[in-house]
Amino acid sequence: MSEPPCSPPGSLPLSRLAEPLLRRLSELLDRAAPGKGWRELAQRAGSRGRVRLSPLDLEQCSLKVLEPEGSPSWSLLKLLGDRGCTVVELVEFLQAMEHTEALQCLSYSGIKIVVQPDSQAVLCGQVVKLCCWATGHPFVHYQWFKQKKEVPHGNSPELVLNPVKVNDAGFYICRVNSESSFTFSRWARLEVCDLQDTAHGSLISLPEKKLCICIQPQPQNLTVGDALVLECGAVGNPIPQYQWFRNGFPLANGNKNVYTVSCVDMEHGGTYWCHVFNDKEDQDSKKIEVIIGLLYYAGHGYENYGNSFMVPIDAPNPYRSANCLCVQNILKLMQEKETGLNVFLLDMCRKRNEYDDTILILDALKVTANIVFGYATCQGAEAFEIQQLGLANGIFMKFLKERLLEDKKITVLLDEVAEDMGKCHLTKGKQALEIRSSLSEKRALSDPIQQTISSAESMARNLQWAKAHELPESMYLEFKCGVQIQLGFAAEFSNVMIIYTRIVKKPPEILVCRAYVTDFPLDLDVDPKEANKGTPEETGSYLVSKDLPKHCLYTRLSSLQKLKEHLIFTVCLHYEYPGIEDTMDERKEVNVGKPLIAKLGLHHGFRNNCLQTCCVANNLFHSQVESSPVVTKYYFPSRCQPNSCPGAYHPNCTCPGSTRQLEACSCSGTSRMLASRHEVQNYSPPAEKSNVPIETTDDTVELEFLLSDSLGLSKQQ
Repeated sequence: MSEPPCSPPGSLPLSRLAEPLLRRLSELLDRAAPGKGWRELAQRAGSRGRVRLSPLDLEQCSLKVLEPEGSPSWSLLKLLGDRGCTVVELVEFLQAMEHTEALQCLSYSGIKIVVQPDSQAVLCGQVVKLCCWATGHPFVHYQWFKQKKEVPHGNSPELVLNPVKVNDAGFYICRVNSESSFTFSRWARLEVCDLQDTAHGSLISLPEKKLCICIQPQPQNLTVGDALVLECGAVGNPIPQYQWFRNGFPLANGNKNVYTVSCVDMEHGGTYWCHVFNDKEDQDSKKIEVIIGLLYYAGHGYENYGNSFMVPIDAPNPYRSANCLCVQNILKLMQEKETGLNVFLLDMCRKRNEYDDTILILDALKVTANIVFGYATCQGAEAFEIQQLGLANGIFMKFLKERLLEDKKITVLLDEVAEDMGKCHLTKGKQALEIRSSLSEKRALSDPIQQTISSAESMARNLQWAKAHELPESMYLEFKCGVQIQLGFAAEFSNVMIIYTRIVKKPPEILVCRAYVTDFPLDLDVDPKEANKGTPEETGSYLVSKDLPKHCLYTRLSSLQKLKEHLIFTVCLHYEYPGIEDTMDERKEVNVGKPLIAKLGLHHGFRNNCLQTCCVANNLFHSQVESSPVVTKYYFPSRCQPNSCPGAYHPNCTCPGSTRQLEACSCSGTSRMLASRHEVQNYSPPAEKSNVPIETTDDTVELEFLLSDSLGLSKQQ
């Protein structure tokens, strides 16, 4: 029976080798130096358990020298072929013998690739053709691979993808083999651009190989500390290349289709565009504006002469008011927006800065009845943090986050937070919440934001915001044993989701049963020790615990912005029957798609967890709002929660007069360390394993070498 066309050449038996090739090998072995001739080959072949050679076999081969045109090597090769020896085994023997000439006879003889496949970028839905044409004697066979996997039915010179899908993107290579040898084409990279907007459907009929920008960068309105993500997508053959510009100058590290800055500063504002080009054409994207504002801050602070100052993380040591941000100046800028509510929650020290004697003369603020200040401590005092297991939380923030979602007037909510803080004996006499307010009507942190302008930009932003807050629907899972489990979901932040499970039906013959969730993607920050807990608080969730159903097991998933694929996890059921000691178990895999902010596909643009506390469910925190007399604007210049925005720890703080105190905190019944807010500026959180995907090299030559070698070996074994 003939060998299938796509079978690897390494598995070809010696008996199938062409006669001229066998003759050439025989000549080389017959006249080889000692240690490289047919006797050495016979010895190595005979040492393998699968190929048995008797002394009589070797004697018959040796006697061939008595014949006029007899060849011991020819006789041996025919004998090995009859007993199932393959080409790859022969290659191994010759390599061990270091017989270079014989090895050259078996490699790449007679095959020449005349058409190589091209790398290209295409639109989802188009027809894509990858071509590889080769010549060889007597004929050649083809097999296409995507990375290391064979492409089904990919055994012709042309690989056609009709229509091409997003998951078809990747690196492709074609293996060409004849009866006696094989070789690989060069690697071809296929990029597939997915346009959700049906208005771009006409692009599918673009002329073949035409360079065209199909995804334009969008304007950005950011605040200091946000992540900048600009995307430009193009199709074409040869594959397009990219270079980003800002204010007319090329950007370092701006040679990808996505340009990111993990934590923006004021200097990152300006006019951006992307130059797209290949060997044949070039185009510029549209120019867009990136506006950087300041709304969120995390770091140390002090107070001089009634003015509060926030210290940037790169301030010199010692720092003065010229190096810092004055809270009163920020309030003035916020008043210019005519917002319905301005809230400052300042979780920072208010001690005097002895290195700063400057008395600032500020412009008078407007007289408005819409300002609330919540100071974590009294004037001249320090604010403290609780540290536990390498994490830190301000005393003020610890109690504030437990009431943050309550639908109460902001001053009433802060009064209750102050009462909670007063019950903590650890900070009595050291720290007390101070509230200042000019409110004349009921305003709450849970008030919805109202806009009077419905620009296209704001509508697009609102749509994106809505997409980032879509939760999976509650579902019921039926197990073979008759148990039914409800799986529910709740959002704590736009990138933090709570999964809760409960048993809703249990057959009477089952004694006890328990369901839990496990096997989450490595992209997410999920601590197995804090999963499947009896209360949300045990998972570290406080903000939405009052709204969750009772008598469930709760698991908190954070860093959803890092999720690259669908969220797939396993629901495990353990149950017991009376009189049976063994515990039974069943498992079901659940795919809930891309929940919350994961739907926006921002994982490639983040190198930190900036969204951990900045994106909050129920529209609590907004970095961009339209001008309106009833718009609510929130400002939290406090220390971030652990794993949140950058700049949370200030390495240069030398606030005078600080003392370190170690006491046992009874707030939550665990032993903790209490430290002054300015003392923990030098605290460095433990190093975490990066969840950011490492980009593959664009050097296809290197990739070709690595994967070709791997493919060749894997197919020969």
